[in-house]
Amino acid sequence: MKKFLFTAALAATVSHGAMAEGYQVNSLSAKQIGMGHTGVAMNLGAESMFFNPGALGFMDKTLDLSGSFTAIMPTATATVSGTKYTTDAGVSTPIGVHAAFSIFKNLKAGISFYTPYGSSIDWTKDWPGAVLSQSVDLKVFTIQPTISWRIIPKLSVGAGLMISWGNVDLNKGLVAASSMDKMLGVLQATGQLQQGVPAFGNTTPASVNLNGTSDVAVGVNVGAMYEINRKWNVGASFRTEMKMKVAAGTASVSYANAVAQNILENTVKVIDQANFKASMPCPWVLSLGTSYKPIESLILAFDARLTGWHAYKSLDVEFLNPDLANFNQYIEKNYRNSWCFSLGGQYSVSKRFDVRFGLMVDTTPVNKDYYNPETPGMTKIEPTAGLSFRPLPSLSIDLGFMYIHGCGKKGASVVYEDLIGKTMYGQLGPDMASQLGFSTTGKFSADYKLHAFAPSIGISYSF
Repeated sequence: MKKFLFTAALAATVSHGAMAEGYQVNSLSAKQIGMGHTGVAMNLGAESMFFNPGALGFMDKTLDLSGSFTAIMPTATATVSGTKYTTDAGVSTPIGVHAAFSIFKNLKAGISFYTPYGSSIDWTKDWPGAVLSQSVDLKVFTIQPTISWRIIPKLSVGAGLMISWGNVDLNKGLVAASSMDKMLGVLQATGQLQQGVPAFGNTTPASVNLNGTSDVAVGVNVGAMYEINRKWNVGASFRTEMKMKVAAGTASVSYANAVAQNILENTVKVIDQANFKASMPCPWVLSLGTSYKPIESLILAFDARLTGWHAYKSLDVEFLNPDLANFNQYIEKNYRNSWCFSLGGQYSVSKRFDVRFGLMVDTTPVNKDYYNPETPGMTKIEPTAGLSFRPLPSLSIDLGFMYIHGCGKKGASVVYEDLIGKTMYGQLGPDMASQLGFSTTGKFSADYKLHAFAPSIGISYSF
């Protein structure tokens, strides 16, 4: 049974790493948050290395430095059988740091460090969906060296090498309390457990902690921007798909009490060590954008981003020992490609002060019939605002704010394998186990809602 324990644990972990729309970070620039995180068809200096490497070629500075820090504070709720459960809100802190410089007038280069994916969510230890997720802390990091060439005065192209890695710390229930209570009844009826042992009720009998780091994955971020005239720009960028692979990890099991430990270790044969591997796609992202400058002090921008989540059809988990092949898992996901639309504007009130506004509509790729609470994915509407103040001509202090409103998901469900049910089917046979109320699978259904606040601060310096 140790094989199933770690298969289940890793399945939850890596599926969270699937980075559905709720965890694909759209907050890597305090300036551009204010404009709905647009930027594909704008000259953003060093920050163009993330939004569109091709636009970097239009940078008119010798050196451009920028850094941003965002605090994403989400709150998710799940309504189960009429009772509402709320997450103990954690804070995700994506950052972006960029440095670019001029080699020649038409050739620019630089390097970026940013966190394109990340989340923090805590459903608490003993909520009804604990067997699927209790808490998760996920971070993905990318270093991207970039070069950009302005081929002709109106056209520039660029490319960056994305070098990415990540880590995750996850806690989830090992077995459902309802299945454990059925097991107590069987053991007491057969004289294997003394009478009077209290039921677990709403208490999670055992939890598993999984901590792992992925291998380094490599991809490419390419783009181009064309200046149609002094008012209009168009741009496009493409980030390639990457495979994130977990080659090894560490895990440990904790128990609610000695009864749970005795039953799971002796009857179910749970132990807390196993070696596994798994891989999953970080999907490709195609971004298209345009910007318009009707007057010198105003710029408007629109971006459309298509993310290739269709590549995430399943999560496959394999054990390194060939003798454990029967315990490998195939977990269906069936994500679909999804669009995110961004609209924003910036108005220069004076030479020292800019104000910004924006709106994002981020559609979900998540299939309602394979819905797991560690990724409460849903379509989101995200209004934004921001401002910049320049105490010196070369120094800018930037503030941004985004409110994230999830449109909700009703009747979302997921089927999971029941560890105790599988054990009883193996020990008692299907007919007897079924008569006693055991099943090899369980189903969790809930109505979900989500909202978040995301303030951001940044600073940039150029000359």
